[in-house]
Amino acid sequence: MKVLVADKFEDSGRRGLAEIGCEVAYEPDAAKDTLLAAVKGTEADVLVVRSTEVTRPMLEAGKLSLVIRAGAGVNTIDVEAASERGIWVANCPGKNAVAVAELTMGLMLATDRRIAEQTADLAAGKWNKKEYGKARGLFGRTLGVLGVGTIGAEVVRRAKAFGMTVVAWDAHMPPSIALAMGVTLMATPTEVAAASDVLTVHLALVPETRGIVGDGVFASMKKGALFLNTSRAEVVDQVALERAVKERGIRAGLDVFAEEPSGGAGPVSAPIFNLLGVIGTHHVGASTDQAQEAIAEETVRIVRLYKETGRPPNVVNLARKSPATHLLAVRHYDRVGVLAALFECLKRGGINVQETENIVFEGARAAVARIHVDRAPSAEVLDSLRSCSGDILDVSLVAL
Repeated sequence: MKVLVADKFEDSGRRGLAEIGCEVAYEPDAAKDTLLAAVKGTEADVLVVRSTEVTRPMLEAGKLSLVIRAGAGVNTIDVEAASERGIWVANCPGKNAVAVAELTMGLMLATDRRIAEQTADLAAGKWNKKEYGKARGLFGRTLGVLGVGTIGAEVVRRAKAFGMTVVAWDAHMPPSIALAMGVTLMATPTEVAAASDVLTVHLALVPETRGIVGDGVFASMKKGALFLNTSRAEVVDQVALERAVKERGIRAGLDVFAEEPSGGAGPVSAPIFNLLGVIGTHHVGASTDQAQEAIAEETVRIVRLYKETGRPPNVVNLARKSPATHLLAVRHYDRVGVLAALFECLKRGGINVQETENIVFEGARAAVARIHVDRAPSAEVLDSLRSCSGDILDVSLVAL
């Protein structure tokens, strides 16, 4: 199996891929046209990326069957194009959770104690204890968390250790889990914002969350409250955030921005980068040695299972619900040509197979084919299935 790694990737990960018998092409600077050429030239089966964009032409160029995002989320991959071509898309969820949570807490402390401003003044030869010798502090304050997934949960644990009260909004979190974590669930992001001294965002980017943190949320925040985003820039209306900073005294600590350079380095000029009250980091939430080693290990595990079983874990682009409406259960002798005969009968009947598995009994004399189909076969088609081979023992049909 050929694996093309098109981003910086730990040595341990490359060694791990080689140890499981993969041929590894390492092109960490490949992007756009050079990545397109690499996909074609290497004829790789698997593509591994971190932040590099994977486009439709790349997916159509070679013989890729699996794309792995060596990190959380898949927003840089054209998942729709991959799905259309039957290409698995997988990621490494949760492996960077601690790293992102640690940076979140760092930004929380830095915004409360104005660490970046103090450092800048010292570098400029200014001593101003009178200005900086006041801060609200975190103990006893209320932290609002939008999105309590793996990363959000790690932030909650650390906030609890600081003595903070936690309120949250999460569209998928069961109340029982919130209760066990000591988190008070609220009905909307706006309600969380209104109750919080610090508001932190840990939402995945999906159509429902794009721009979800906007004017309504910022208008509900207390004046002078802290706002943190270490998730995705697109979940926040950046213009609305700028207004909140200027008009409501919101102080923001950000790791993600709408106007980030596409590569690892480049100039930035958006107003938010120079806005008083905003401090930032360079989209490095997951960039710790611990996190990257864990992600490399998980990437190797994904490739190994795919190589061994033909089905990778952590896949994000499978249909949530099969279009199948009925299940055919066909008991048959385990002999050559039986399944081919069954599928030929279904084809003649205009019936599409959505999923299938063939379960073999001990001794390999008999098996059961479980065939999910898109509509109920007619009585005529059922009769043809029963008679299409002398090795058919029984055919039954169940509506799903």
